[in-house]
Amino acid sequence: MEINGTEVQEVYFYKDLGLSEATMKALEKKGFTQATAIQGGAIPFFMDWKDVVAKAPTGTGKTYAFGIPMVEHIDPALDTVQALILAPTRELAIQIRDELRDLCAFREGVRVVCLYGGQPIDKQITQLKAHPQIVVATPGRLMDHMKRRTVKLDSVQTVVLDEADRMLDMGFIQDVTRILDRMPHRRNLGLFSATISREVMDISWVYQRDPAEITVRPVEENRPDIQQYQIELDGREKKLDTMLALLNGGQYERAIAFCNTKNMTDRLAGLLKMNGVSCEAIHGDIAQKAREAVLKKFKEGKLRVLVATDVAARGLDIDDVDVVFNYDVPDEQEYYIHRIGRTGRARKHGVAYTLVASVTESIKMREIARTTRAELQLLKYDKDGCLMLVE
Repeated sequence: MEINGTEVQEVYFYKDLGLSEATMKALEKKGFTQATAIQGGAIPFFMDWKDVVAKAPTGTGKTYAFGIPMVEHIDPALDTVQALILAPTRELAIQIRDELRDLCAFREGVRVVCLYGGQPIDKQITQLKAHPQIVVATPGRLMDHMKRRTVKLDSVQTVVLDEADRMLDMGFIQDVTRILDRMPHRRNLGLFSATISREVMDISWVYQRDPAEITVRPVEENRPDIQQYQIELDGREKKLDTMLALLNGGQYERAIAFCNTKNMTDRLAGLLKMNGVSCEAIHGDIAQKAREAVLKKFKEGKLRVLVATDVAARGLDIDDVDVVFNYDVPDEQEYYIHRIGRTGRARKHGVAYTLVASVTESIKMREIARTTRAELQLLKYDKDGCLMLVE
C-alpha cells in the first residue's frame, strides 16, 4: 500500500486504531480483528477529519474504511443528517446501509436510511421523518428528495463517494457537484474507487483540500485468491452442459453466472431450473423488490446459482461465493474484473470459469488477459470428452 506516495507495509488491528467500545463490540460480533490495508490506511485520516482519495480493488473492505470513522463521529443526540454516502447503484447503496447498521449495533439512537430509485418515495419520506444521522443514497433519488425538501444536508460533516469512478461514468457528475455544493459545513470528503479517472480527479481538485492519497494494489496479500480458467468450446450449445458438469464436479454450493443481456440471463436461469438447479435471475428489468428478495434467498443459501447481468457485478454484499461463471465473455475488461471479484473475497479461495465458444469471444478474452494481466489457465475437452488442462 502507498500512503501519500510512500510505500507502507504494515499489519493493522482494529484494537490499535483507537476505536470506541461500541465499534469494537460490533466488529467482534462480526468476527473481525485484523483490518485490511485500505482500512488501516484510511481510518486514521478520517478520524482526524482529513479528506481522502482511496484507490483499492473490489473486495478489500472499502465500506468499513469510511464506515467505521463515520459512525465514530456521529452524535446520536442530534437529529440532523451528519453523514452522507453516495453510491452509483441501488445494490451498493443497500449493501452500505446494511454494513453501517451492523457497525451501529451497539450504538443507541444512530439511524441509517437508504434512498434509491425503484422504491416508493413516500416510504422514504416517512423514514426521513425519523431524523436519521446517516443517509446512503444514489444521486438521482437524493436529488428528488432535495427538490421536494424532504431531506436537509446543511448539517452534513462527512461525505463519501463510493465507487466514484463508476458513479461519474454513469453520468451523475452534475448531480454529484450540485449535492456537494449544498453542504456548506462539510468537514471532509472521501473518494473511494477501484480506478482513479480524470472525472474523479476533477472532483478532488475542486472539493478536497490537501487530501491523503491511499493506493492499495491488487498484489500479494491484497490480491483476491482466485483461480481463473478459460474453457475453449466447439460451439455455444456446449456451454450449458459444461457449466452443469463443473457445478456438480466441483461440488460448488454458491455460484454466480454472468450473462451480457437480460434475455440471456432469463434464458440461462430457465435452463438451469430445467436441469434441477435452484436458481433465479437478476437484471435491470426485474422490479427492485423482487431483486432484493432474490438476493436475500441467495444469501440465505436457498439458491445455488444466481444468474446476473453486470448490474449485479458491483455492490453485492456476498462474501462466500464459491465460483463465478462468465457464461458470456464480458464486453469490457472492467466488467471481467468486477465479475470475478464476487468470489475469492474475505481472504477465501475462489474460482472463475470463462466459457469461450467463438472466435470473437476468444479475441475478447485475449485482450482482457493482456490488459488485466490475468493468469488464465486454459481448459479443453479431449477426444474422450474429458476436460483437460492445456499446458
